[in-house]
Amino acid sequence: MISETVFEILRQDGVVAIATNGKDGVHIVNTWNKYINFNQAGHWLVPAGRMQKTEKNVTAEPKVLLTIGSSNVKGLHGLGCGFLIEGTAVFLKEGPDYEFMKSKFPWLRAVLSVTVKSAIQTL
Repeated sequence: MISETVFEILRQDGVVAIATNGKDGVHIVNTWNKYINFNQAGHWLVPAGRMQKTEKNVTAEPKVLLTIGSSNVKGLHGLGCGFLIEGTAVFLKEGPDYEFMKSKFPWLRAVLSVTVKSAIQTL
């Protein structure tokens, strides 16, 4: 179960880091907290305008790590909260989740769909 604090962070301005692993080692891309949406199954939906290397890595190894945070959300020691999200991912280029995200982000070329395995509070 994902903590309500995670959803509060995602409603704030902030950056999401997405890490994948490939032949060349770890690769990290960023997106914005507010770009993250969810489908009915609880998968995180991330619009991908570029993310070609991320897609190549996910195709070979679907494990992803994401970090999210906000200085405006109460964390473990006062204001400032962050989470490490572990999961598996696929890129979608068609289907209902793709169409939903395309209606919100006309510029996307694909959707990174993440199935969350754990969410650990780090801040």
